[in-house]
Amino acid sequence: MFIDFSKYKYYLKPGTTDLRRAINGLSLMIQNDMSLNIFSKSLFLFCKKQRKLLKIVYWYETGFCIWQKD
Repeated sequence: MFIDFSKYKYYLKPGTTDLRRAINGLSLMIQNDMSLNIFSKSLFLFCKKQRKLLKIVYWYETGFCIWQKD
């Protein structure tokens, strides 16, 4: 599986995020707080207060993908 991320838009959530949230909580945050369409060709980035943990959420074909970097 190879995804061409050059065609995607990138959004970074300002401030800190409670990254104990799973895909449901993060997708609600994208729709409600950021007022963005979760199903668009976009990558949504979230980070923790100390910036030591990063999560990326995006929609790909038939489901959500979530990446985490410690």
